[in-house]
Amino acid sequence: MSGTEFSQQVINGLSLGAFYALIALGYTMVYGVLRFINFAHGDVFMLGAFSGYYLTPRIMPHFQNAMAPVGVAIVLLGTMCICAIIGMTIERLAYRPLRKQPKLTVLITAIGVSLFLEYGGQFVFGPDPKSFPQQFDPEHPVPLVVDRALENTGALTITTTQVAAFAVTIFLLLALTFIVKKTRLGRAMRAVSNNATAAQLMGVNIDTVISFTFGLGSALAGAAGILYSLSYPSIDPLMGLLPGVKAFVAAVLGGIGNIPGAAVGGIVLGIVETFVGGSQFSTYRDAIAFALLILILLFRPSGLFGRAQVEKV
Repeated sequence: MSGTEFSQQVINGLSLGAFYALIALGYTMVYGVLRFINFAHGDVFMLGAFSGYYLTPRIMPHFQNAMAPVGVAIVLLGTMCICAIIGMTIERLAYRPLRKQPKLTVLITAIGVSLFLEYGGQFVFGPDPKSFPQQFDPEHPVPLVVDRALENTGALTITTTQVAAFAVTIFLLLALTFIVKKTRLGRAMRAVSNNATAAQLMGVNIDTVISFTFGLGSALAGAAGILYSLSYPSIDPLMGLLPGVKAFVAAVLGGIGNIPGAAVGGIVLGIVETFVGGSQFSTYRDAIAFALLILILLFRPSGLFGRAQVEKV
């Protein structure tokens, strides 16, 4: 593999990893507060894609040419708000009544919610794949290539959607870190994560914190749905299944419950998957995520950035 091919694969891997990182952040936030895996999270990602599909033709005609990025930003924010509301609704209707039940009960409910969203999506949106409207020319290179020869020959391609995906992921990660570390609700989230009973005794509204956590994580999944659809513009009601499972692997890889770890895990998984896809083992591209999950559970169950915890029984 030449240096140019290696660089191109790294660029593609960073772009793919950005999608996994955004979805993985939702998994790790919910686990950090409630200690359970929301397997319906990947389907919120799907609903984000469809929200963008219906919002784009209503918003983008008002933002043409140089104003197109503003329109995309509005679609992105609108989708994040819609998915935040969906996430909070799922928590209120499906998970809150079972909060004092065994974790297995909630886990089974999460799988049921996932199936409901998938097949409900087929009923509402139709089972056929739909073409997501493009705001950027996917083959249009952005002016980030330093070597003029590479730019002229097209040996190294960096598309606007790749740059947008990575830049938005970094921005949202920084914004999420600020919310968790510097805001009152963020401190409440950390308090509930450490000891929910003590936090409640100190006056923290547990219901508000958990609902906010679901809303924030779902908003990130909605953003991932938009960015993913811009790069892979074919969407369907089952599109969230595989990316959702891979994002869960990314969260475990980085250390479930650890926000920076989820982001790093997504990037690592995206790069590894891209290199495998560009090799003679491309047939096993989707299997690499599950191979990584097995390895991480065997040799470092707490993940790259996680810490082993002793559970009392």
